[in-house]
Amino acid sequence: DDYITKPFRVRELMSRIASVLRRSGQAAVEELAFGPLVIRPGRAQVLIHGEEVLLTAMEYRLLLNFAARPGQLFSRSQLLETLWDVDEAYVNDNTLSVYIKRLREKLAPAAPAVEVVTVRGLGYRLNTDGDKNN
Repeated sequence: DDYITKPFRVRELMSRIASVLRRSGQAAVEELAFGPLVIRPGRAQVLIHGEEVLLTAMEYRLLLNFAARPGQLFSRSQLLETLWDVDEAYVNDNTLSVYIKRLREKLAPAAPAVEVVTVRGLGYRLNTDGDKNN
C-alpha cells in the first residue's frame, strides 16, 4: 500500500505505518510490551518496571528495530542500514558495537526477560521471555 526508499527517518516510517493502519481500519500500535520493558512509539518513550529509560536517538532506533521483530536475527549490515540517516550521518561498524553495548546496559534492569544477544559471526537479536534459545 505504501513504499519508502532508504535511507529514511524513523519518524517518517512511523507516520507512514500509522497512515496505512488508518486506511486499513486498524489502530496504530500504542505500546509494545516485553515483560518489564514497555515501548510507547507514539511518545518515543521507553519504560522498564515503570521507570523511564532515556535513550539516544540511535539507541531508540535500534530498539524499535529489534522490538518490531523480536527473536529475529539481524546482521550487522542490516542494522547499519537501519541507522543510516537521511542527513547522511553514517554509522560505522565500530560505532554500531558501541550503540549495542550502551543499549544492553540500559536494558539490563529488564534482563533476563529482555536482552540483546549476540549470535557469534551472524549478528544480533532481541530475546524475550518467550524466546530463550541463545
